[in-house]
Amino acid sequence: MSERPPISPRSPRAALEPEQVPPPPKRSERARNPFVVVGNAIITVVLVLMIGVGGTYIYGKQKIEAPGPLQEDKVVNIPARAGMTDIADILQREGVIDNNRWAFIGSVFALKARSELKPGEYSFQKNASLRDVIGTMVEGKVVQHAVTIPEGLTSEQIVARLSDNDIFSGSVREVPREGTLLPETYKFPRGTPRDQVIARMQQTQKRVLAEIWERRNPDIPIKTPEQLVTLASIVEKETGKADERSRVAAVFVNRLRQKIKLQSDPTIIYGLVGGKGTLGRPIKRSEIQQPSPYNTYVVDGLPPGPIANPGRASLEAAANPARTRDLFFVADGTGGHAFSDTYDLHQKNVAKLRTMEKQIQNDTVEPADDPAPAAAGTPGDAAPTATTAKPVPAKKPARSSSPARQGAAQSTVLPPTVSPPVVQQ
Repeated sequence: MSERPPISPRSPRAALEPEQVPPPPKRSERARNPFVVVGNAIITVVLVLMIGVGGTYIYGKQKIEAPGPLQEDKVVNIPARAGMTDIADILQREGVIDNNRWAFIGSVFALKARSELKPGEYSFQKNASLRDVIGTMVEGKVVQHAVTIPEGLTSEQIVARLSDNDIFSGSVREVPREGTLLPETYKFPRGTPRDQVIARMQQTQKRVLAEIWERRNPDIPIKTPEQLVTLASIVEKETGKADERSRVAAVFVNRLRQKIKLQSDPTIIYGLVGGKGTLGRPIKRSEIQQPSPYNTYVVDGLPPGPIANPGRASLEAAANPARTRDLFFVADGTGGHAFSDTYDLHQKNVAKLRTMEKQIQNDTVEPADDPAPAAAGTPGDAAPTATTAKPVPAKKPARSSSPARQGAAQSTVLPPTVSPPVVQQ
């Protein structure tokens, strides 16, 4: 038997203590290197930043792409010289963005659009996201306002219309020459200077006139584009019906060929009031032969210049009139005109108009009360009394024209020996 070592008795406390504590592991020299410590710190910081940036990117992308609070399409005006904070306040006040304007400012920086935001009037769509809002302002997609200039207005009247329209800015330094503006529907952003509007209308007129002049009938007795505008302005003032323009132009072209005075009433009016364009009353009989460079009852051929700004259709009609022998036209009482190539037929058309006017007059006379008895001893010479109805003056035959058009006071082209009907004394 082997002998066991003797067991020496220990106190309870000593029995509970471990016999030998293991020494701590030695730290490697590499781990204690300061470059390793710094590298570990950098890696940790980079990881934290990457996680933060990634989270911010995901949140920002969702915020930029998220539908906005706008409940319906809305037009908002961003004034010139407005800063980014001012723009954010305006958009927030108008309900285009939510109450967190810093999200808008942050999105502007994220999209690198700080210096690209343009002032103007913008239409933001319903639920437009921040990306949509910022993109619209960066691209400058401002609202375009449609402005319609009716045919047949004088340059002075057009300038007055532009001056009364509050979407434009500035003033017109000089009224442009008559006939140099093309009446049409144009689109302009709010704040466009009025001089730019005039310049655009003049450029458009030059382009359209050049195109029409190239396509003109070479047989017409018109020598220059300016004369074409003059003839077209008379056609424009004489009729507002599209299907009559070429035939009205043919009447004047035929008269020019045969050296007959044009005898157009709108030329009388322009000779009297010029660019104002509106006489405001019927032509007086004394004014028909009143000397004026524009009065075609007095002067031969065309007047020295246009009497209005004709539209594209009237320019086309003057350049390519209908092939007819018509020399006369008179209002037919229904808004149009009756045309004729002989004086006898013209007289019949005038007689029809007179009959129609007389019928209108009879239909509009108020019924009289019971007439007072005639004075005794004077049969057949009864004087009118206060109870006798007074006839209503005959109505002028209707013309098919827009409210802005001031056409001829009488729509009759007559030889010099025939007095125009129903004029003011």
